[in-house]
Amino acid sequence: MRKAKAASARLVICVENKGYSVSLEKRKIYVALADHQAAKHGHVRVIDESGEDYLYPKQFFLPVTLPQSIRKAVLKAA
Repeated sequence: MRKAKAASARLVICVENKGYSVSLEKRKIYVALADHQAAKHGHVRVIDESGEDYLYPKQFFLPVTLPQSIRKAVLKAA
């Protein structure tokens, strides 16, 4: 993941995938990218199973707080 994207990225966990079972796995951690326009409309921009970023309903995800070393490892693997 590029540094610019990593700096604005946050980690979220999928808690719902109704209608998106091919693109999202429940209980999996995803990288969410900052998108203020999407947030205004109740969506979050997530890098999904395809490796691309798409908009999904915000209520499908919860924020994840991890220790810095683990966060770096997760973002590096993304």
